[in-house]
Amino acid sequence: MAPTKVSILGKEDIIVDYNIWGSYIARDLLNTVQSSTYVLITDTNLGHRYLPSFEQSFGEAVLQIGAESRLLTYQIPPGETSKSRATKAEIEDWMLSEERNPPCDTKTVIIALGGGVIGDMIGFVAATFKRGIRFVQVPTSLLAMVDSSIGGKTAIDTPAGKNLVGAFWQPSKIYIDLDFLNSLPIREFINGLAEVIKTAAIWSEEEFGALEANANSLMIAVKRSPEIGNARLSEVRGILKGIVLGSVRVKAYVVSADEREGGLRNLLNFGHSIGHAIEGLLTPQILHGECVAIGMVLEAVLARHLGVLKGSAVSRLIKCLANYELPTSCKDPIVQERSGSKRFSVDQILSVMGVDKKNDGRKKRIVLLAGIGRTYEPRASVVADRDIRIILSSAILVSPSKSSALQVTCTPPGSKSISNRALVLAALGQGTCRIKNLLHSDDTEVMLDALVKLQGAAFSWEEDGEVLVVKGNSGNLRAGDNELYLGNAGTASRFLTTVATMAEPTTRDSSILTGNRRMKARPIGPLVDALRANGAVVDFMEKEGSLPLKIKASKGFEGGEITLAATVSSQYVSSLLMCAPYAKKPVTLRLIGGRPISQPYIDMTTAMMASFGLRVTRSITEDYTYYIPQGIYSNPTEYNIESDASSATYPLAVAAISGTTCTVPNIGSTSLQGDAKFAVDVLKPMGCIVEQTETSTTVTGPSVGSLRPIQEVDMEPMTDAFLTASVLAAVAQGASGKSTTRITGIANQRVKECNRIRAMTEQLANFGVTCRELPDGIEIDGVNYADLQESHNGVDCYDDHRVAMSFSVLATIAPHNTLIRERECVGKTWPGWWDTLSQSFGVTLGGIDLEQFLPARTEPSAIEQRSIFIIGMRGAGKTTTGTWAASALGWPCIDLDTQLEKEAGCTIPEIIRENGWDEFRARELALLKKIMVEKPLEHIFPCGGGIVEMPEARQLLTDYHKSGGIVLLVNRAIEDVMEFLRIDKTRPAYVEDMMGVWLRRKPWFHECSNFQYNIYKSGVISLIRASQDFSRFLRTITGRCRPLEAIRRNEHSFFVALTVADVSTALTALEEVVVGSDAVELRVDLLEDPFQVGRPPPTEYVADQLATLRSLNSLPIIFTVRTKCQGGNFPDNALEEILALYHLALRMGVEFLDVEMQHPEPIIHSIVRVKGQTKIIASYHDPKGELAWSGGSWVPYYSKALQYGDIIKLVGLAKEQADNASLLTFKSWAKSAHDTPIIAINMGPEGQLSRIQNLFLTPVSHPALPYKAAPGQLSAADIRKGLALHGAIKPKQFYLFGKPIALSRSPALHNSLFKACGLPHMYGLVETAEVSETQKILRSNDFGGGSVTIPLKLDIMQYLDEISIDARTIGAVNTIVVDRSKIRDRGPGPYLIGFNTDWQGMTLSLTNAGVTTGLGQSALVIGGGGTARAAIYALHSIGYSPLFVLGRSPHKLAALVESFPKEYRVRILSSIQDAKSAERIPTVAIGTIPADNPIDPSLREALCHLFHSPKDDPLQPKILLEMAYKPRVTALMQLAEDAGWITIPGLEALSGQGYYQFGKWTGITPLYRDARAAVMSDDQKYCT
Repeated sequence: MAPTKVSILGKEDIIVDYNIWGSYIARDLLNTVQSSTYVLITDTNLGHRYLPSFEQSFGEAVLQIGAESRLLTYQIPPGETSKSRATKAEIEDWMLSEERNPPCDTKTVIIALGGGVIGDMIGFVAATFKRGIRFVQVPTSLLAMVDSSIGGKTAIDTPAGKNLVGAFWQPSKIYIDLDFLNSLPIREFINGLAEVIKTAAIWSEEEFGALEANANSLMIAVKRSPEIGNARLSEVRGILKGIVLGSVRVKAYVVSADEREGGLRNLLNFGHSIGHAIEGLLTPQILHGECVAIGMVLEAVLARHLGVLKGSAVSRLIKCLANYELPTSCKDPIVQERSGSKRFSVDQILSVMGVDKKNDGRKKRIVLLAGIGRTYEPRASVVADRDIRIILSSAILVSPSKSSALQVTCTPPGSKSISNRALVLAALGQGTCRIKNLLHSDDTEVMLDALVKLQGAAFSWEEDGEVLVVKGNSGNLRAGDNELYLGNAGTASRFLTTVATMAEPTTRDSSILTGNRRMKARPIGPLVDALRANGAVVDFMEKEGSLPLKIKASKGFEGGEITLAATVSSQYVSSLLMCAPYAKKPVTLRLIGGRPISQPYIDMTTAMMASFGLRVTRSITEDYTYYIPQGIYSNPTEYNIESDASSATYPLAVAAISGTTCTVPNIGSTSLQGDAKFAVDVLKPMGCIVEQTETSTTVTGPSVGSLRPIQEVDMEPMTDAFLTASVLAAVAQGASGKSTTRITGIANQRVKECNRIRAMTEQLANFGVTCRELPDGIEIDGVNYADLQESHNGVDCYDDHRVAMSFSVLATIAPHNTLIRERECVGKTWPGWWDTLSQSFGVTLGGIDLEQFLPARTEPSAIEQRSIFIIGMRGAGKTTTGTWAASALGWPCIDLDTQLEKEAGCTIPEIIRENGWDEFRARELALLKKIMVEKPLEHIFPCGGGIVEMPEARQLLTDYHKSGGIVLLVNRAIEDVMEFLRIDKTRPAYVEDMMGVWLRRKPWFHECSNFQYNIYKSGVISLIRASQDFSRFLRTITGRCRPLEAIRRNEHSFFVALTVADVSTALTALEEVVVGSDAVELRVDLLEDPFQVGRPPPTEYVADQLATLRSLNSLPIIFTVRTKCQGGNFPDNALEEILALYHLALRMGVEFLDVEMQHPEPIIHSIVRVKGQTKIIASYHDPKGELAWSGGSWVPYYSKALQYGDIIKLVGLAKEQADNASLLTFKSWAKSAHDTPIIAINMGPEGQLSRIQNLFLTPVSHPALPYKAAPGQLSAADIRKGLALHGAIKPKQFYLFGKPIALSRSPALHNSLFKACGLPHMYGLVETAEVSETQKILRSNDFGGGSVTIPLKLDIMQYLDEISIDARTIGAVNTIVVDRSKIRDRGPGPYLIGFNTDWQGMTLSLTNAGVTTGLGQSALVIGGGGTARAAIYALHSIGYSPLFVLGRSPHKLAALVESFPKEYRVRILSSIQDAKSAERIPTVAIGTIPADNPIDPSLREALCHLFHSPKDDPLQPKILLEMAYKPRVTALMQLAEDAGWITIPGLEALSGQGYYQFGKWTGITPLYRDARAAVMSDDQKYCT
């Protein structure tokens, strides 16, 4: 059979068929598009596959025909980046080159073989080469076949946008070989289907229906591997050719009628106006067709908003796109994942839309649908920005309604409850049923999708989506191949749980039901219990009692007698009722626990079952008992779904609150729904006029502000409507002054999409309305509507449609505009609600982009606030770490063992001795349960070591961490634990071998925890570091510490790669190695366990190494495992070991995890999904130099890294210096497209320049390390020197201001540190006692920072823009920092911040001397001057209390004490008697008195008493820090030393304050010993 030809512009120039590439095209070209030179241009991905065969066919055809023609070929890099001016010029130069012998001329024919990029760009080459030559399109992608290859549009991209430079240039021929599609990647195939759907949507409902009907078979074929060749599409060849021809014919017809896009051709841009804008912001990660799919949905929603398209058509379009796995929203998880969750504002989209070629000047033109298969106008329509903004924005602003005397008729969407039941019944039934007025919503879409996946029925649409045709499958279902994702659809989840038990096994023996985070918190336990008791096998996969569920396909449950608690949800009852006829025995369903909740919904279910041919009998002798016969539903020919009565309450409530009239024409007194009574039972008592017939309801509200409160109303028959009643009650006022409405019977509303009772209480409070929660209801104190307050942060809807719609009712009368967050959540039941509010009630709406207009919320998230449980062996350090955690987070710590003893009134050994171990364990479990319920937030709970011995406790802890809480395992070397247990007698001894206990509990500890902390070693110094490290660890895993944000603020940042086999061997060098870096990389692949030489390090060894590194290093850790093919040392095939190490890193809370993108997708997915607060560095290494930065070959790897990474790391190999320039160009492109930070460098000697130019987290080495982690690595200091030489780091001047300073050691300190870090700065002296002499220096552009000493520490403040808290409290500035991220508002010059580092120098000196904490101890400050203030601040920061001050001047000391807050507890010792009566004897003292005079006798007497106090604890070390610098040993020091005190000279504090100064100036933490050495090098000459 000959190929199909399609006419365009009067010629049959489009040829479509299978297998025409090669001989057919070669012969046809030579006969119909004759030339002496043919130039075939393709990309490097296609060239090797298709060029050789065509060259052979072309040669054979030339010989057969006898033509004198030649074929030239040229290949360009693939991808959108090639669609550029540069590539176009490259091709033209190649064609004009003498090397073509002869060069191409005006008769040359270009053949474009490829997708849209090739066709667009090569067509433009043809249009301009020699003023225009012929060209031929051979599209290889579906997108190009049905769209870009037809019509003559050619173009290239520019920085300003896509396709902005081009020409209309018609191809001479278009050859569409459908066999190309056999090798098309799955995503590219689906991408092209978007254009097919678009064409059908604007032109032919018949074609659209065919796409709907064939979606399943087409997708099965498409998702087969492209590697299988022609067999891939063999089963859908006819279908595929039909849909391609359908699109091709439409496009050809439109182009022929409007070649130059004067009007009709605009229609082909449906979805493109918004879609192109999104593509411009998300390319290349999101493909053209994917963006157009999102654009089609948004433009259809826009048409619905404008009143020209029915909601059913929008839903039908969304369903069709979803069936082909195309995204329908920018929030689609796949879009978020592939784009790296890139954010953009509505203004950005509108800005890009502003350059659309269809626009009429500033007026935007968009193609609006009027129905499936037809458009509103035969051209694009002008649409206002205001309307576009509404449908693009995440929130909506509702203005008070100014309309009065309205008479509105409003038909809400079909009932959600009836729609979902009808879908289940019709699918389980026999025969065909036409369902009318089906609700088109998220919930019903979820239900439809799940029933299709379970093969429960066939669905098709008629009458523009108004009628759903269901062909039931008589209850014959099959287990789904994919999990059934239900979003937040509670009704669907409960109905489908029972339905899924009816399935037969296929390749899978079970179905999985899952949902979003909110869905996973909603209960389903009672239904599962009932099913399990009746033989069904249902497993909770995460949290007990909630989704996700694994449901075994068992062809139905057993039947017989079933008992069910129906006091939580009537949906459990309905789920069992509807499926009961298919049980293996007739069912008797008994509802227990008292009166069922929402009885009308149960009655609705039984009535609908009768409509489908099966009658349920309700017992007349037993309460709440139902008899269900076996059978198969018989589908009625037609079933009409009445409007949703819950939804109908909103338009009726608008009438009630605004004094207008509204009629709902299809809900009346005979309704199946309990909520139909809302008008009569609620609105009428509130003062409305209600007229209700059997089939309609009309409400007329009283005058505005005249609604009356209802003393009490039981809303149990219509619980969902209580939210509507609540907002009316908020403005209801009684004549007698009583304005309280009491609503009861709604306890089930606490477990809906959210806790609705609490939601209404909290959100109404934002309007100034007082509410009180009741056990089963709510009380609302109404206010005058004019007194409603403005809710400044808007209404938080909790992703609950009913919350959003209820508050939109209140917003119509509120005196201020009301912001409703989460605009789209109404899609659950009434997607067009906002359109109805605008079109029917005349309410003015506005779109608000929350991210752009509202401040980010800074309060902790619920996850961050959840209590923390600590588990581990007794003696591992749970109580110690619990205390640290309490200190770090400011939460109470309750040791559960101690709490148990407190509640029991005796010790644990006594409990066991008197009652036995079982009783002790029972009490321990009961306490755990109670604590989890009573104290779910902001507590620390160290648990008993044996808590994991109980299966129920293990389940509780496991569920807790799987639901987002933290269960922390504290590990300590088992040998250390055993040594501790030999000493500790406060707990019962183990009755078995301790090692055996540890080995038994070890897997349980891991199962029950999601984080672990390894305590490295004991000892005072180690405990200090461990407490600091633990605090960092805890703040990181709870999201309070965000190292990535801090690093990104630095102009230059680095991480040092440790190249050691054992971290402990690098302890002495570690402090030096990390200087100047912002993070440290643990190269796990370079570690080697000395007991397993030559093998990958085991996880326990790595855990010890990680703990060692953390205990001795304060920098964030990058955890990296590099395999041999990636340039590392780990075996390439050890994927299981790598995955285990990645999970270990996440458990131990590393700040950064390097994940190589060469790993299989399942490994990457499994890590990214559970990364928590750890940031992923998505890396790709090309150690062989196979990729080039120019030409786009790195783009796919960049895109993949963007999909998974918080940071992208790309490492190539430089072969020449030009590669570094190409890399910079690539980085510039990446940074302009996405905000995700990128590390991009070249390895090798030629690539060293790229390391200098990288700027963000450059990997560095250090001379003290054994070797470099990668060839070409430099040190951080080397790179800074290079940056300085290139002018990237400008030299700055730093000064010391004050007098006298001639002998200061500060220049030596800072200049030596600048040099060590590779910085070009200089530090000098400005000796002056006049602060005015500093002003010019402070305002100079090269001023880098300053030190301040006497007498200027207070006077300098007037020239600073900001003073830190420490400097304000102390009353002195000793450090000036330049903040170049801020701009002064007081004239030119840098922004200056004043700090005080004197106190930090003091704390560092004390810490280095062994001080851990001051808790429970007092301290002494000797003196009352400025330095004494810093000393008080320092000692308070460590925790000492009270703080005693001793000096000569009582008046001066009193003023000093008065200036500090009372919580500092500063006390004056004015005499020897005060010293003797001190409540605590100080263990630490800081001397701040001059040392050049003898100590005052009265002071000396008091000091002697304090230093020699008989109250001393002889085991407690006592330390004096002397702040005077000379003599080397002062009289005060001698006095203290004589009493056995440890003394610290003041130069130590000077070193410390300078150490902190340097860090504040440069962002670099220097090596303390270097700072100290510079100060101490000549301790005989100093002045400050």
